[in-house]
Amino acid sequence: MKTKFGAIIVDGRGKIGGHVASKNRAGSYLRTKVTPVNAQNASQLEIRNRFTTLSQAWRDLTQANRDSWNFAVGDFPRTDQFGDSHNPTGFNLFQMLNNNLLTTGGVQIDVPPLPSAVGEVTLTSIAIAAGAGTMSLVMGAAVPANTSVKVFATAPVSAGRDFVKSQYRLISILAAAAATPVNLKAAYEAKFGSVGLAGQKVFVKSIAVNNTTGQAGTPSSVSGIVAA
Repeated sequence: MKTKFGAIIVDGRGKIGGHVASKNRAGSYLRTKVTPVNAQNASQLEIRNRFTTLSQAWRDLTQANRDSWNFAVGDFPRTDQFGDSHNPTGFNLFQMLNNNLLTTGGVQIDVPPLPSAVGEVTLTSIAIAAGAGTMSLVMGAAVPANTSVKVFATAPVSAGRDFVKSQYRLISILAAAAATPVNLKAAYEAKFGSVGLAGQKVFVKSIAVNNTTGQAGTPSSVSGIVAA
């Protein structure tokens, strides 16, 4: 668990004992920890297998290569739950960049890259119709060169829902030059079965990935109400 100390403690994130500390729009909170069912679906197994594969790949690197990843972490700072900047470990950086590359169909890199810009991808809107069974995602422009886009979506939820986090699931990968609008019907139905019922809401999120370095860009998200 991570905490921020003030007069006593002013903020907390993570698990301790049987409780979880987090924060939402109403402020910080503490809840009882609930252990979810250990899902064994194809997506879960794929993620775990990729982590195992990259962990083995890290062990197979030369010591010189591992040292280079450890040295490179200062070029790839990350922001934690409190908004504070920190550096990942060399192993975490290797996992993070290569996981993005392998997820988007790229090739594993054994030497840390130099930081590069990530193509900007902005979602504009999502149009969904239950009767026609359609789902069309509109982006601000086509996917830039040397960029892939991970597209996540939620199952249909109540129209009154304004925030989602852990409900996102990866449904599609867009390649460089993919044009807008994007027909997500087949990808969405393969994951969730249908585009939902009229009046429900669906959230969609995109994360652009640099095809050379594996760096991820700033997420962009939209939501839409399912039409009749």
